[in-house]
Amino acid sequence: MSCSCSSVKTAAARHFDESRIQKELESYRSAGPGPTTLGLLSQILPQEPMPETALDIGSGIGAISLELLEAGVKQTICVDMSPAALAANAEEARQRGLGDRIERVEADFVAIAPMLPLVDLVVLDRVVCCYPSYAPLLEHATGRSRRLLALSYPRDRWWVKCAMGIENAWRGIRGDDFRSFVHRASAIAEVLQRGGFTRSRELSTFAWQMELYTRR
Repeated sequence: MSCSCSSVKTAAARHFDESRIQKELESYRSAGPGPTTLGLLSQILPQEPMPETALDIGSGIGAISLELLEAGVKQTICVDMSPAALAANAEEARQRGLGDRIERVEADFVAIAPMLPLVDLVVLDRVVCCYPSYAPLLEHATGRSRRLLALSYPRDRWWVKCAMGIENAWRGIRGDDFRSFVHRASAIAEVLQRGGFTRSRELSTFAWQMELYTRR
């Protein structure tokens, strides 16, 4: 399915507005990272050597970047389509003394990927489901990683599709153009394998799949 980068970016920026982002930031401060972030960290942090650089695609408030930096990663790049999310990211990084170790880019990653540097680790935490056309996103993601790629995405199960369909319908009623998508796990794996990566670790919850890929 084809999509307009500008329409995806506009819908995401409106959906992840200041009100929603502040709630996410407050939740992170009080309860720590969410389940998918914790699942990805549990797969990334045991890797040796520790990645020195990371690219956090669809970073949101930057929870996984902040955790990676505190665990020993030296530098991260956060790319997100929501200015409110990046502002919250900057605020939290300053409070933690990590502000000079994060570069922030407000953009659709697919549109700017060739301009970004290569890194040791690329992370897509709950991002693949935000794109109607996942293949270009993952193709560009594999092209930016020297070594590791970690991602979480909704499981391709009927109950997940049903729940997401209800969420999307409610957004439509409220005039929210943002939509979520469930993509086939086998199709996601095929794109990553074509890009030179092999799945090395995986975890599942009732609704989410978390995987770590290593460059062959």
